[in-house]
Amino acid sequence: KIGVNYELSGNVATYGQDSVKGVEMAIAEINAAGGVDGKKIEVVKYDTKSEPAEATTLATKLMTQDKVVTIIGPATSGSFKATIPVANPNEVPVVSGSATADDVTVTGGKVQEFAFRTCYSDSFQGTAMANYAAKEKAAKTAAIVKDISSDYGKGLAESFKTTFEAAGGQIVAEESYSAGDTDFNAILTRLKGQQFDVIYIPGYYNEAGLIIKQARAL
Repeated sequence: KIGVNYELSGNVATYGQDSVKGVEMAIAEINAAGGVDGKKIEVVKYDTKSEPAEATTLATKLMTQDKVVTIIGPATSGSFKATIPVANPNEVPVVSGSATADDVTVTGGKVQEFAFRTCYSDSFQGTAMANYAAKEKAAKTAAIVKDISSDYGKGLAESFKTTFEAAGGQIVAEESYSAGDTDFNAILTRLKGQQFDVIYIPGYYNEAGLIIKQARAL
């Protein structure tokens, strides 16, 4: 039994739904090829509703009641980290293909023994974006508009800022928003009076799409 603990509804359902499609495709291929050591994989799937507290509750259920050998998911850093305090005492590995926060696998200098990921970290992403802005786009100044309600947005913003400034760039403005916001005209009006080469928007697609649309309108 493998637990699949993902955001199938709620704010970031697109990430969860697409991830689960990939998980199920891989399991179907493995089972069709004979399984693992002759055993077929059985999936126990739950919906976290994009809520960290629900992710914790479901991880507990998967480990203690369903008796899974491991759990895949959730997709987002905040929800995935909410399952680690359950994984450690139960000694059941949890793995995410998209939880990028730097402290997912190492927290306060301590390795999280039962937490794993198969992707890059926030610091890698933020660094790559800062290098792209500075080197490929020859940007000298930047504005940051970050999602302060997510570990993802905050981690990327910090990484971008550190790397961009180390490359000689200057952050001329920092603005913030929270998940669920829909009107960004106040933020964008303030930015309109600034001089900068690039805007960096670390956050999820829901708000980023609206920010881009409203920015173009201004």
